Amino acid sequence: MSQGSLVNQFKTADILTKVIVINALIFIVVTIAAALLQISAGVLLQWFVLPEDVGRFIIQPWSLITYGFLHAGFFHILFNMLWLYFFGRHVLNLFSERRFLTLYLLGTISGGVVYMISYNLFPAFSAVNGTLLGASAAVRAIMAFAATYSPNAPVRIFTFNLKLWYIAVFLILWDLIQLPTLNNAGGLLAHLGGVLFGYVYARQLMQGNDIGKWFEKLMDGFVNLFKPKKKRPFKTVHRNRTTQRPSQRSKKEDKSDHQKKIDAILDKIGKSGYESLTKEEKDFLFKAGKDH
Repeated sequence: MSQGSLVNQFKTADILTKVIVINALIFIVVTIAAALLQISAGVLLQWFVLPEDVGRFIIQPWSLITYGFLHAGFFHILFNMLWLYFFGRHVLNLFSERRFLTLYLLGTISGGVVYMISYNLFPAFSAVNGTLLGASAAVRAIMAFAATYSPNAPVRIFTFNLKLWYIAVFLILWDLIQLPTLNNAGGLLAHLGGVLFGYVYARQLMQGNDIGKWFEKLMDGFVNLFKPKKKRPFKTVHRNRTTQRPSQRSKKEDKSDHQKKIDAILDKIGKSGYESLTKEEKDFLFKAGKDH
């Protein structure tokens, strides 16, 4: 397969696939570079992992996001990417790619903030120096969001049929059980920071309040900085602002009816679970998710 073909596949892939590929490529590049230079990966990543020290964080504030794309070993990235794909698919079946990316990045930030607060607030960490890396906080945020918004969505694992919230609760309890016994207590607290954000985001969204909207606008503004400005043609166009073409009105009405139908189906999922949908409703929701 040619390099151009791989680039084109990446460009046309959905945001979940792109995030997984970016994580994998960073891990591969860092691993190869460390081997060639005969140094540890930690040395290469020291300016991109999240430190617990506030003074050091001030001189590398970007690490509050970059740590969420770095991993310490093969199994670390493997399980993170498997869970990301598993829960990310549930989110993308219901919401846009922008919302998925918002969940990933704000989940990363939330986990990092909880990590830093914990290391600087609790006496148990007073004699401990550490850094944070990994996508776990982002994955937990996406997990908690999906399980809160659609708790009864069916999940088949081997021969068992489970509800989505069963798996989420199991993973949260697993983190809590390990919290007092492992040296990675700070990382586990970051997991809980991601869980808290995902849960709050979903609950607020179910009440009609999108707390991630500001971040989506911020991302749009950042992307627009790098887009070439289009030159406006020197042409005067006279338009009657008080009138609207019938075709324009019908498109807006169709869009409104389409969104109303999506909202009604999402409300039904929130109340009765995914399995309560009819086949026609599932097909409609699946097609709507692909159109985002």
